[in-house]
Amino acid sequence: MKTVSICFVCLGNICRSPTAEGVMRRLVVEAKLAEHILIDSAGTGDWHIGQPPDERAQHAAGQRGYELAALRGRQIAAVDFERFDLLIAMDDKNVVALRQVCAPDQRDKIRLLMEFVPEADARWGGAREVVDPYFGGAEGFEQVLDQCEAACRGLIAALRPHLQA
Repeated sequence: MKTVSICFVCLGNICRSPTAEGVMRRLVVEAKLAEHILIDSAGTGDWHIGQPPDERAQHAAGQRGYELAALRGRQIAAVDFERFDLLIAMDDKNVVALRQVCAPDQRDKIRLLMEFVPEADARWGGAREVVDPYFGGAEGFEQVLDQCEAACRGLIAALRPHLQA
């Protein structure tokens, strides 16, 4: 079985991308694919390097059984395009920022997380972006979790055939 490496990317790497990382880590274990899917997260900005995820993100994730406290913010670098098969952005601004970091022939590694929400999941109605909860209340962090859970399930389903190829 093959291995796939994934890096989730948002602006500061303290809300959305560590949430996606935490959700994906648990879903991959549950799918018995932990040895075949490598997971990390990073931010396009440098404001939160070395810091743990936002306390509100940690609290919301903890309520659902996800552990984020050990994660630390880091900034995406050009070398990440060599290390990872997929760099999965939370929104279009992060896609633009990632394209500025990578070589032109690496752009096909960049995807939006919400692309992986199954069409059958009508709840998100074709939403392209994971909402940024940073300046809002607790409900925004719950929505991020909902979006990450749906999209990460779809991502695992999309990766499964490639792992067995």
